[in-house]
Parts: sequence; C-alpha cells; structure tokens
Amino acid sequence: MPLDHVTITAGDFAASLAFYDATLGALGLSRVVEFGDEEEEDADVEAAGWGAGDSAVLWLVAGPAPTSGLHVSLRAASRAEVEAFHAAALAHGGRSHDAPRRWAIFRRGQFNAVVTDPDGNLLEAVAPE
Repeated sequence: MPLDHVTITAGDFAASLAFYDATLGALGLSRVVEFGDEEEEDADVEAAGWGAGDSAVLWLVAGPAPTSGLHVSLRAASRAEVEAFHAAALAHGGRSHDAPRRWAIFRRGQFNAVVTDPDGNLLEAVAPE
C-alpha cells in the first residue's frame, strides 16, 4: 500500500514553517494548503501541507507535544537539489546529521543528505547518482 502522507507536530510552529518551506522548496515541493482555527477571524496558521500539485504529502501541525525522532526520506531529482536542500536546512534552523555525500556501502548509486529539523526529526533527501 503506498504512503499517503506524513504528519509532524511542531514545538515552535513558526520556526518549523520557515524550516520546511525552505528545505522542501529546495526539492520542488511547495506549501499547497494551510489551515487556521475556523472559529477565529484572521486565525494564525495551525496546519500546513507541502506537496507537488494540490496534494500534500507532508503535514506540519501545531500541538502541545512535538514529534521527535521521526525519519522521513524524500526523493530529489539531482545531486544539486540534495545540496540545496542541505544548505536551506542549515540556513533555516536545521542541523546537519549527514552532509551531502555518496553512500557507497549502504545505498549504492545514491547521493543524499540528512538534516535534523527544529524538533529533532530527521529529514533526508535522496537523488540517483
């Protein structure tokens, strides 16, 4: 069964929005949907989804207990996208877990990078070599 989407709860929603906008944007994904409290006028965004087209594959929500320890791996089109993803993450509150590189032992024919989001989740970009 194919995966439909992943949801991550953020401890600091604004910081995580900036992080995910930048890192996912480097992979060609954009924020395709966002929601605020329906009972408030001009409510702050409390949920956002990124994807290609109009279908969100990764959701970020505000909540009292942030997700931590999750590992999400996303496909990149090229080595350049992986490098841009890594640079964007570091510029927007992420930390490098694994710098862009070839993984000759574990993932032959792939180039990837792994970053940590503001809450400690691992986000990976993988491209064919």
